[in-house]
Parts: sequence; C-alpha cells; structure tokens
Amino acid sequence: MADAPSSPDRPLPSGPLDALTDVAGLRVGHAQRVGDGHLTGTTVVLAPEGGALAAVDVRGGGPGTRETDALDPRNLVQRVEAVVLTGGSAFGLDAASGVVAWLEEQGRGFRVGPDPAQVVPVVPAAALFDLGRGGAWRARPDAALGRAAVEAAARTAVGSPVPQGNVGAGTGAVAGGLKGGIGTASLLLPSGITVAALAAVNAAGSVVDPRTGLLYGEYGDGAYADQTDGDGRPDRDRGPVDAAVLDRARQRLAQARAESEQRSAASVRTPLNTTLAVVATDATLSRAQAQKLAGTAHDGLARAVRPVHLLTDGDTVFTLATGTRPLASQEAVSDPAFGAHAEAGALNDVLAAGADALTRAVVRAVRAAETVRTPGGVFPSYRELYGR
Repeated sequence: MADAPSSPDRPLPSGPLDALTDVAGLRVGHAQRVGDGHLTGTTVVLAPEGGALAAVDVRGGGPGTRETDALDPRNLVQRVEAVVLTGGSAFGLDAASGVVAWLEEQGRGFRVGPDPAQVVPVVPAAALFDLGRGGAWRARPDAALGRAAVEAAARTAVGSPVPQGNVGAGTGAVAGGLKGGIGTASLLLPSGITVAALAAVNAAGSVVDPRTGLLYGEYGDGAYADQTDGDGRPDRDRGPVDAAVLDRARQRLAQARAESEQRSAASVRTPLNTTLAVVATDATLSRAQAQKLAGTAHDGLARAVRPVHLLTDGDTVFTLATGTRPLASQEAVSDPAFGAHAEAGALNDVLAAGADALTRAVVRAVRAAETVRTPGGVFPSYRELYGR
C-alpha cells in the first residue's frame, strides 16, 4: 500500500536543513557583485557526478533562458550536471558559459566521443531582470561570475546549509517594490522521499496582501503551522499587521518607489522581473513526470505572488530528480491490480509537495532579504517595513 498523502491536519515535516540540499547530492553555490554600480549575482545548483534528470516549465511572458529545449522529454539529453539561475537579464546568461567551462575541465557532461574528455556539458539557465539596480546599467553577471558560483558549490560539503536572502541570483532581486532574494525549503514525505525548492524571488507582482500586511504565502489551511522561517517563528498563522504599522509601511514603500524612479539607473519605468526556481526530489521520476512536477510547482508560486506569470515576468521552474528513492514501493508497483494506482498516488504526493515547498521558499526569501540602497534605487525589506 502507498503511504497516505499529507493533509491540513497532518502537515509534512521539513528536512533536516529545510533547504534544497536536503535532496542528497545536490550542492548550491552563490557568487555576487555589490558596489561600484553592481547589485547582481548568480546561483548554481550542482548535481551529483553523473547528473540528475531534469525538466523545465516556463510560464512568464518575458523569459530569458538557455538550453531549456534540451530538457524536452522528446529530446536526447537525459541528465544535466548543473542548473544556473542568474541576474542580468539576457546578458547574464553568459554566466552559464563559466559553468560549462568548469564542468568540461572536470570531465562532466554529455559524452560525445571515446575519450572521457570529449564531453559537452548541457547547463540549463534562466535569468531574472535586475539591470541598473546597483547604479550601472552594464554591471551584470558574466562567465567569471558563473565560474565563481559553481566553484563555490563544489567547495561545499554535501548536505550543507544554503545561504538565503541577498545572495547569488537574489542579490538584485525585487518583489513588488520590496527587496527580494534567495529562499529555500524542503518537505519530507511519509514514504521517505524528499521534495525541496530554491527560489530567486524577483516579481512584478506583490508578495504582500495590502489589506493585512501578511505575505500571501503565509495564508492557507495551516499546513505549515509547524514550519519556521529560520528564526523559530512559524511561517503561517500570524495575525494581521497593526493598522498603524500597515499604514506607515504603505507610505514608506511608496516613498521608496518614488525615490527609485528618480535615481539615475532607474531608466526602465515598466517593471521587468522574473521569479526563478529549482524544485528537486530524490524520487525516481521519468522525464514526463519531472516535467509535470515543474508545472505543478508553479501553483506554489501563484499562491505566494499576485499577480504572477505576467508578460513582464519570465517565471521559470526547473526540476531535478536524483533518482535515489523509488517513487512507490516495489511491492505496490508489482501488484497488477494496484501498481498503476500506487505509482499515481505516490507521484501526486510529490507534485503537491513541490508546490508547497516552492510557496515556502518564496516566503523564506522575502523574510531573509535585507534593505538595499544604491544609486539605482531604494529597496526596503519586508522585515524593515512590517517589523516581523
């Protein structure tokens, strides 16, 4: 029999780190540039040697991506060695070149010849818009920054915590005028399967309900009442913000937006953003199942950001499946009467957890972010404005 799915009155626990690195074998590295006109960075998710099965679902109207077609289940490449999330819009995709070069030096990639050095690393990447936020329009990630990020990932031990907030691809991220950033979370299914997410939150829409001051991702049925945001406080079930604090926060956010528009680098008046995410699991998935996971994970993004998937967003979710745990027990799958149902039920649990983990990752990104003031703008943090 398959394990029973989670329910609102039986929430899923997080993994030991409450991070993407709870999926064994995955490592995360950040590199960023701040100051002298810079406010941008790159994040690399490094798979175990031999790679991980990968998929992608792009739903924003203005995506900046690289190698996403390679992840189509109909195409040749089955596994990838790394995924790159980067600032710099289309220019920042150059960061992936530095990751490709590093992987080639390690002999990691798609084998194309008899010599072990004859590999072509396939590195899917997606970029968010943070141009000019540090003050200089041409200050953006490049191949050197991508190499620095993948080297940072390679230096970390497997199972290491993941820095959150103003790091990596989240360095110049902004969400509805508030400072965005990197956030991560994980959930442990009763079957022992881990599902985790990492998000670079940079949305044209808002992450905050203007009526209450609560983060949209904190609403719901209480499924995360036992989860915390890293400081021991629960992610959900917090009361509305005091009316005076709420009014003051609205005023300060409006002032920050007005000041940002007046600064020299704020030459782009239309909000151009993009939230990027990697959702990972140690379950054994087919490529079609992995693509389904990437698609349903967008539901978690839609719970946390409103509106979402706009023409001025490039919202993109990658999936990585390391395949170290069976999706359903061999006993259940081998039973002709229940095998298909058992596998479908087990996959449903993974799909639901992927969306939930991404919602939590967005919340944790916004809560970890810190206020930034640069020649390119003023980007206050949620904690500064709302005091929580």
